[in-house]
Amino acid sequence: MLNLDQIKLLETKVAKAVEYVERVAGENAALRQKEEELQATLESYQKRIDELEVLIAQFKEEQGQIEDGILSALDKLNWFEEAMENSLKGKPAAGKGTVNANTQTTPHPAVTKPVPEGQSSAVSEGGEICFEIPENAAGDIVDPLGGADSSIKNGELEIF
Repeated sequence: MLNLDQIKLLETKVAKAVEYVERVAGENAALRQKEEELQATLESYQKRIDELEVLIAQFKEEQGQIEDGILSALDKLNWFEEAMENSLKGKPAAGKGTVNANTQTTPHPAVTKPVPEGQSSAVSEGGEICFEIPENAAGDIVDPLGGADSSIKNGELEIF
């Protein structure tokens, strides 16, 4: 038979068990809420990561285009240097600062444009004249600033 003390002890244990289940259920609900918040944060971070990956891909593509442009410019500069060296090698040494008239730099065999008398020029691969250097009748390069106001004194540039 059961006595009153055993029933009170059972009642106390049941109350503790109910209290424990309620506390665990509350913790479980709080953890589920925290999980939902963390999941939302994770999704926003994932979205931001995806956006940044797109930006990185665009940056890499643009960087490649920039590198290609720089390499192309360097190739053109190398071509220009070679053209100028070839142009200068083919001319007699008439002294510093002189260029023969009717000289055309034509590294590309397809270039057939004539250069006006009294000018030198560099020609691009497409056959276009990149620039022309005006010369006077004696074959000297014309000073674009005018002869009297020249800032070159004794072979040095006056920059200040």
